Amino acid sequence: MKTKHLTLLLLLTLFCFNANAQEFKLGKVSIAELEQKVHPKDTAAVAAILFKTGSTKFEYMQGEGFRVITEVAMRIKIYKKDGYDWANKEVRFISGGSSIKESVSFSDVITYNLEAGKIEKIKLKSEGEFEEKVNRYWSKKKITLPNVKEGSILEFRYTIRTNNIGMLREFDFQTNIPVDYAEYKTYVPEYFIYNTKMKGFVTPQINVEKSSKSFVITSKERTESGHVSQTNFSSDKIDYQETKTTYIARNLPAMKEEVFVNNIDNYTTSLVQELSMTKYPNEPLKPYSTDWDAVVKTIYDNDDFGPELNKTGYFEDDLKAVTAGLTAQDEIISVILNYVKSTVKWNDYNGYSCDDGVKKAYKDKTGNVAEINLMLTAMLRTAGLKANPVLVSTRANGISIFPNRGAFNYVIAAVETPEGLILLDATSKFSTPNVLPFRDLNWMGRLIRKDGTSEEVDLMPTKASDDNVTMMYSIDATGKITGKLRRQRTNHNAMSFRSEIENIKEEEYLEKFENENEKIEISDYLRTNEKDVKKPIVETCSFTGTNLCEIIGEKMYINPLLFFTKEHNPFKQEVREYPIDYGFPFIDKYAINIDIPDGYVIETLPKSSVFNMEDNIGSFKFIANATGSNIQLSISHQINTPIVSPEYYTTLKEYYQGMIAKQTEKIVLKKA
Repeated sequence: MKTKHLTLLLLLTLFCFNANAQEFKLGKVSIAELEQKVHPKDTAAVAAILFKTGSTKFEYMQGEGFRVITEVAMRIKIYKKDGYDWANKEVRFISGGSSIKESVSFSDVITYNLEAGKIEKIKLKSEGEFEEKVNRYWSKKKITLPNVKEGSILEFRYTIRTNNIGMLREFDFQTNIPVDYAEYKTYVPEYFIYNTKMKGFVTPQINVEKSSKSFVITSKERTESGHVSQTNFSSDKIDYQETKTTYIARNLPAMKEEVFVNNIDNYTTSLVQELSMTKYPNEPLKPYSTDWDAVVKTIYDNDDFGPELNKTGYFEDDLKAVTAGLTAQDEIISVILNYVKSTVKWNDYNGYSCDDGVKKAYKDKTGNVAEINLMLTAMLRTAGLKANPVLVSTRANGISIFPNRGAFNYVIAAVETPEGLILLDATSKFSTPNVLPFRDLNWMGRLIRKDGTSEEVDLMPTKASDDNVTMMYSIDATGKITGKLRRQRTNHNAMSFRSEIENIKEEEYLEKFENENEKIEISDYLRTNEKDVKKPIVETCSFTGTNLCEIIGEKMYINPLLFFTKEHNPFKQEVREYPIDYGFPFIDKYAINIDIPDGYVIETLPKSSVFNMEDNIGSFKFIANATGSNIQLSISHQINTPIVSPEYYTTLKEYYQGMIAKQTEKIVLKKA
């Protein structure tokens, strides 16, 4: 009996080991996988990664040293047409502007379909693979898999070769579709020590093993004896210890895009590795990990940054004419900012390094971010202001864990004043002092002074952006509403609206506004300060609507906010793990005056109410009064901080729920 129990135990142990050690290889697609209609754990998924395996190894090259080879293999299941984008894969690589050499290659690229019960394999043709230059530093290799349809399975492998040992490629375990299995292995020689950080909220299973490895160095020596020369070759075998680290994660849920999220990649489970130090044989330890000051100094000393900032002799005469007669600091800042905005157009390229240089950008009237904002900084300095560049990572670039040059991809200007910093970005025609494009609002930047010192700068606005609405309307006995509307937006709200309407004809804008708001009819529409970015942008109009009031029997029911009523809570998740990022503080205000129809009286008027969130995060006020046949309402929704910690999520969700409940309370009128 004991023997049977022991045999059973061994079999179970062997089964568990095999299950955990399951191999995931390309080319072994099953009919069952192709027949699967929905993902078993996420039926709404448009696609899923059935497995993703990756490895990073070091290879010694004679005369060059070590290079890094990263290989990633993926199998993807397509469930719905919305998942077809997963048939496109691109991998970026450094292609110029530095001593780093990189290459990317794809292999084993196949689409699998089920046709008449049999597996059909469609290989990638040459026209499905191409290379694209992003800028002078970066290129990307792209593939588009063929014959993709609902039910397809896609497979591919890509390999990245690089001599950059300073920062290993980030490995993403998680993405916006479910991942059934993800595995990543690193094979690191004893000569390299890396700082390793995990992002996200899922912790992979980690296993570490050490083993002995070796490589051979061949050398040659030329000797001469009399008139005879001879070359002697010798080989040295170098033994070293290699650390193999395996990271495994299973059943990772799709990262769902929620409202008010900065960049979902900041919270996606991934592995980041930066070289901390090297310890070569018979050499002292050499540290590589650095701090932000060292990173900033390296950037400042780069030929495409500091020297470009300090160039002169190309704008001085024009600047004198532009600033002639001005003495007030605020005026000088605004005039120079507007001059650069109107003179040099942004070519949509990011980066803190100049491509063609500030002089050429000024001459050609077009340039990248660095050329425009370093030029702006130089002009401000020439005008006698204490101006410096500020390195920024845009929202799309994310937030870096380690101090490194890749942490930044943008630069703006700052003027130091006794009242604090004034931040400027001349790439956007709608920006104003301390009102930066939304892409810039990414937590912290790094200001660089002339002496090479630097300091952290808060990029998040402190001044609220207003959205003030005034409505005066009357209701007739048929429920038809006729009124006037005035809406005024300031700061970031104004910038956002100006960007929204920039390329839309007024007629199209009004048609969309009418259709999205209960088919109201707009007349006498007027927009003021559209081009004058220093002032709030204002809309005024008259409106009529026949679908804004509900009549049941002898009673009328009206939402006092009409088409401005917020009916849905944007926060739907039970819990939230990442911050709520509004980008900027704001105040939405509504002043409403209503005349009720003759022959009716007020039966029910929503009660006045005030909600205040803890720690002054925000507040909601609903004040209602009635005098005879006239109703006055004052409503405000105010958020005082651009970023709210997830620990306040429950409070915020309840706040919105209460606000929406109050906004959707109806005024009830009855016949007298």
